[in-house]
Amino acid sequence: MTGRHVHTLPARYFVELYASNPDPWRFTSSDYEREKYAATLQALPRARYARALEVGCSIGVFTRELGQRCSGLVALDVAPSAIEAARERCADLPRIDFLVGAVPEVWPEGRFDLIVLSEVLYFLDRDDLARLAAKVGRSLTSGGECVLVHWTGETDYPLSGDEAVERFIEEASPFCRPLAQWRTEQYRLDVLRLGHEAG
Repeated sequence: MTGRHVHTLPARYFVELYASNPDPWRFTSSDYEREKYAATLQALPRARYARALEVGCSIGVFTRELGQRCSGLVALDVAPSAIEAARERCADLPRIDFLVGAVPEVWPEGRFDLIVLSEVLYFLDRDDLARLAAKVGRSLTSGGECVLVHWTGETDYPLSGDEAVERFIEEASPFCRPLAQWRTEQYRLDVLRLGHEAG
């Protein structure tokens, strides 16, 4: 493996990735992704959410499933081609709004009772991770939940899955507490809740 990236991966990294392969992580065909999506949906503490945010929605495979649990959903990704594919995949679900941009610089307006950060935190460096955690804290409704799902294998990203999640939890500790945490051989799933009742 080449050396680890030092800084947050730039937008062009993902734009070029999708240009060379419209499904670079095999979201539509991977058993890993399918099992992870099912586990993520099962881990959600509520049957339904009023307004949710999915950061890193990619081509919308999980977005479509999550959207059926939400009265409103904002799905965000840095790659315009991925957003276009997600919009097409979810065309019959009008409650989903799509946004192109890179967090933490781009962030949607309003409050959310669920924020999903799946396979995104380790693309950020420590400073951007801290900024993202602060935005999550300001955007969650009282008692709102933040779900983190991350691969724990080796990568060349700025942070490993465990480093990214543990640092995010630390940055969010003034306002969020872990509600539930699971590990498999390949990924970890952490559910945080805004407020002290999660302790």
